[in-house]
Amino acid sequence: METGATGSSVTQRRTTELIKHTFVLLVLAAAFYPLYVMVSISFKTNKQFYQNPYGVDLRELHPENYREGWATIGQSIPNTVFLAVTTTAGTLAVAVLAAYVFGRYRFPGKAFFWSALMVLMLMPGVANLIPLFTLLRELNLLNTYTALVVTGIAAGQVFNVYILRSYVEETPESLFEAAEMDGAGHLRQIWEIVLPMNGSILATLACLSFVGAWNNFLLPLLVLRDPGKLPAAVALFRLEGAYVRDWGPTMAAYAISAAPLVILFLFTMRFFVRGVGAGALKE
Repeated sequence: METGATGSSVTQRRTTELIKHTFVLLVLAAAFYPLYVMVSISFKTNKQFYQNPYGVDLRELHPENYREGWATIGQSIPNTVFLAVTTTAGTLAVAVLAAYVFGRYRFPGKAFFWSALMVLMLMPGVANLIPLFTLLRELNLLNTYTALVVTGIAAGQVFNVYILRSYVEETPESLFEAAEMDGAGHLRQIWEIVLPMNGSILATLACLSFVGAWNNFLLPLLVLRDPGKLPAAVALFRLEGAYVRDWGPTMAAYAISAAPLVILFLFTMRFFVRGVGAGALKE
C-alpha cells in the first residue's frame, strides 16, 4: 500500500511539474514569437515576405537590409541614448532626494504632500498633454531636448519616490546617526548610506526609467520638429507613412532600435532580479 501511494505521489508531482513547465514554455513562446517574426522578416525581400511571411530560408538571407535600416534609423539612436540617459539620471537623482526627505523626516504638510503625490499616480499622463504643450510653447521650449528631459524627470517622480521611500525608511537609523556624529551632511549620508544599501532597487528603477524614456513617443512626436532631433520611436513612426514599404529594411530598423534595450537587460538582469526579489521580501 505504501509503495502504491508513493508511486502515485511521484506521478502526481511529475504531472504537476510537466504542467508548470508547459505553461512556462507557452508563455515564453508567446513573448519571443514577435521578436522571431521581426528578425526573420529583417533578412527578407518583399517577395520573400509575401511568399513566406513567417518562415526563414537560410540559403537566401539579405543582411544588407540592416545597412539600409541603419541608414534610416541610425541618426536617431544617439538622440535616443542621450534623452534616455539624461532623463534616467535626473529622475533618480531627484527621486532619491525626495525619498530621503519623505522617509526620514517629519515636517508640516508631509501627509498632504504625500497624499497629493499618490493622487498623481492615478492621473493618466495624456490628460495633461494639452496644458503641457501650451506651457512648453509659452516657455519657448518646443523643438528642444530640455522640454523632453525636464518633463521626463517630473513624470518619473511619483513611481520612483513611492518605491524608494520604503527602502529609505527600512535603512537602520543608527547608520544615519553615526554619520551625523562624524559630521556627514545630508548629501554625504545619501551618497555613503542610501545609495550603497539600496543599489539593487536603484538599478531596477534605472532600468525601468531607461526603457520608459527610450520608448517615449507621444511627447517627442508633438514637441520636436527638426528631423535631426527625432528619437528612435518617432523616427520609426515616420516610416509607417510610406506608401510602398520595404519590409526587410523596416524590420531591420526596428531590430536595431530594440537592440540597445536587449543588451541593457542582459547586462543588468541580475540587478533587476535582485531588486525585485528584495521588494518581495520586504513586503
